[in-house]
Formats: sequence, C-alpha cells, structure tokens
Amino acid sequence: MDNQTLTMLITVPLIVIVLAMIWWGWRNRLRRQSDVEHLPEVPAQLSPAAVVVDGQYVATTTAGDWLDRIAVQGLGIRSNAELSVHAEGVLFDRPGAAPVFIPRAALEGSRQDSGMAGKFVEKDGLVVVSWKLGSRGLDTGFRARHAADKQPLLDALQELTSAAPQADADSGK
Repeated sequence: MDNQTLTMLITVPLIVIVLAMIWWGWRNRLRRQSDVEHLPEVPAQLSPAAVVVDGQYVATTTAGDWLDRIAVQGLGIRSNAELSVHAEGVLFDRPGAAPVFIPRAALEGSRQDSGMAGKFVEKDGLVVVSWKLGSRGLDTGFRARHAADKQPLLDALQELTSAAPQADADSGK
C-alpha cells in the first residue's frame, strides 16, 4: 500500500467522525434549548426608523455567557443584516433568515464588546443588545459595516431603552 492510499484511509474516516461529532453537538444544543420561547412577530406597521445600520448579525447568546450560542430559531447563525431602531423596538432584518424583532418592552440595554460566540474584533467593535425572551435573558451581537455608524446606533438604542419604562407607564402597563 502506498503512502497516498494510507493517508486517504486515515483522513477520510477522521473527517467523517469530526463532522458527525459537530452534528451531534448541534442536535443536542437544539434539544437543550427547546424551551426557548418563539420570537415576537414583526409588527405589520413600524414607525419610521430612528437609525438604520448595515452590518453583520453575529449571534444571540445567553445573557452574560458569550459562548452559549442560542441555536434554536436560527438565532445562532451569523449572517449579514440590516439593524433598524424603531419606536416599537429593534429589528434585525437578515436576508435568507427570519427577521429578529425585539420589542421595546423586552430591551434591557446595550453595550459595546470585543467578542461573542466565535467572533472577535477590535476593542468595543461589537454592539450587544441585551433583552428578555420570556424569562430568558439574551444578548444579541451586531457588527456595523462602517465604524461611523456605531455611535448613532448606540445613541438610538440608549434612547429607546431609557424611553421604554416611561412609555410603558404612559400606556398603563
């Protein structure tokens, strides 16, 4: 048996084993997270956006645990996205994937960070939106395509988050 054949006989099964382990791990993660509530529906009519930013949806993780990616409902899949901030909440419009809408009442805050679920960038390169889905705290990461868009986005998120308790009080919630 020559070296090429021996190499193939060792490499191909190893690749198959690694891919099977990845599939098995993802399947177990989906099973473990089956209790995650369904995402809120995007309202039929959204007010005009305070800010719209093009960039990359990084992932949604358990709040405070930047490695615990939420796999269900496509929340753990990185994709291009357009993030828009409306009076009703925050919308991540992802081509090829379901949109992620975070109602204003579910928002808990926003911050800058340098990494999340396998995506690491320069210091404070990610915008992380903290929110609640039912009783589960979540963090959703977004990387603006243009650095100049980050500060207006953070300002709009901060304004929306600080306005949420007042708006809820005004509406009698």
